[in-house]
Amino acid sequence: MDPNIFSEWASVIGLEIHVELNTKSKLFSPALNRFGDDPNTNISDVCTGQPGTLPVLNKEAVRKAVLFGCAVKANIEKYSRFDRKSYFYPDSPRNFQITQFARPIIIGGEIVTDVGAETKTFKIRSAHLEDDAGMLKHFSKFAGVDYNRAGVPLIEIVSEPCLFTSQEAICYAMAIKAILQYLDVSDCNMEEGSLRMDANISVRPKGSTELRPKIEIKNLNSFTFMGLALDSEFKRQVRLYESNRGVAPEELIEQATYRWDVERKETVLMRRKERAEDYRYFLEPDLPPLVLEDEYIDAIRKQLPELPYEREKRYIRDLSIPRDAALILTNEKALADYFEEGLKQTENARSLCNWIIVEFAGRLKEKGTSVWNSGILPSHVGKLVSMIDRGTLTGKIAKTIADLMVETPGKNPETILEENPALAPMSDTKELEAIVETVLKENAQSIEDYLGGREKAFAYLVGQVMKATQGKAPPPVVNELLKKKIKPD
Repeated sequence: MDPNIFSEWASVIGLEIHVELNTKSKLFSPALNRFGDDPNTNISDVCTGQPGTLPVLNKEAVRKAVLFGCAVKANIEKYSRFDRKSYFYPDSPRNFQITQFARPIIIGGEIVTDVGAETKTFKIRSAHLEDDAGMLKHFSKFAGVDYNRAGVPLIEIVSEPCLFTSQEAICYAMAIKAILQYLDVSDCNMEEGSLRMDANISVRPKGSTELRPKIEIKNLNSFTFMGLALDSEFKRQVRLYESNRGVAPEELIEQATYRWDVERKETVLMRRKERAEDYRYFLEPDLPPLVLEDEYIDAIRKQLPELPYEREKRYIRDLSIPRDAALILTNEKALADYFEEGLKQTENARSLCNWIIVEFAGRLKEKGTSVWNSGILPSHVGKLVSMIDRGTLTGKIAKTIADLMVETPGKNPETILEENPALAPMSDTKELEAIVETVLKENAQSIEDYLGGREKAFAYLVGQVMKATQGKAPPPVVNELLKKKIKPD
């Protein structure tokens, strides 16, 4: 098939993001909500669906859901209710899930984020509270169920079908994750399953407004995998339509659930899609309606912190941080907080940003850790930048100091410099002046080029001096000496 044919089609994507709330206890029971404990230790009679047990709603889970709704400018429903969603699977001890199907707590809302160089607004359809299922664990000869996760509070955030590329879907999901972290309603640890995504995708000819049958891709726990899965499914559906021109979309695409196969790098059919009727939704008889007062909602709205998009714009506006760098900083709350701490030691925000997201991030990538988990104090990174700006360190020496900071986390850069006097910048002006004179004698053509208006020639001369001094010469002093000797007064 001609690869150019894909440009004649467009995808329509909607996301369902499942977020585990970081409450101390579960949604309807006092059992601990904690990841990593021994299997089946954080359970109660309610979690395991014992006969006669009754659910009791967790107030903190409600507060966190309302806080998220306020952050995305949604309508917080003062009257919502819970429903039973029936399905039979070993990880569902009651054989039903308690969710909010008919009357969710959050209606509407929007996410504003940058997609490349463009700022876009994406619409949320609704968000609702529900409890999580347990976890199946497969072994060589048998399978077991860990019910520690059964009953953990979730909010499911459902977008409108308003995403049209995999990049838009990734940016939207990353913005949701950042908001949740800034609100401290979830740790959003995707490796532990705290944030999982289901993607619904259909395709249609470019320019069309129809909504064709969609496919759901289930349990995506990585933004990268989600992007790959969406791109793969987009191409699969386009090939199907192109190979069967004239056939009705409903005959070609049967709504079904797929998964992303990492090794095969393609979407794989799991099961045919269930309909709402298959789940036999009905009003949860053991829980009363959830009724909220305006005063309660307003009090929570006043607790909203500075959100990631607001912080990004502040960094661009007030600190002159480039847009791409500001987005990297603010997309991860821990990284933005680390940067803010480092700013207490330096006023050079742009340089600090570069050292954090480029220099130290690059050094720590091989170790498989992030700067905020590395043991390197943000105040020490800020101090390193300050030492460069004061002329205490040259850029080259600072990079060597940074290497040592990674090797000995927690050690002050000033202490490292004291312990390694050979790294100290040149302080002997006469010795530096002699080196400058030697460089000028050996590079007469560069002098002529500079005098002729070529600034690159001067930068070359500076580089030669720095090379001769092994990067120890203070750049401001080098510049001054070169200019003085090339154009004496």
